[in-house]
Amino acid sequence: MTPKILFVSLSTKLIIAIPPNRYKSKIFMDINLSDKQNGMKIEPQSVHGILWLQTHFESNHWESIRNGLVIIPTRDAEMLYADAQKAGINVNFVNSLSRIDKI
Repeated sequence: MTPKILFVSLSTKLIIAIPPNRYKSKIFMDINLSDKQNGMKIEPQSVHGILWLQTHFESNHWESIRNGLVIIPTRDAEMLYADAQKAGINVNFVNSLSRIDKI
């Protein structure tokens, strides 16, 4: 029988984070929230993320959420992020990214 911990870790997406001290650590994300022009895009990354999101949205939105097609207002995304963290869901909250090109 597979240990429960092994089962949980296999169902989440692996992200390698390299902090300033250069020590590699493994972080498993369940949900990605990324900044778009008109709000925050929700992208579930694991079964746990999808199941948790299903408890917060109506069933007619589940298909769109699963496919990463949902954008919600930033204020709502911040509340969703805080609530998910309290529930033990790992959320990657990228408020905004900028690209600097050489001139």
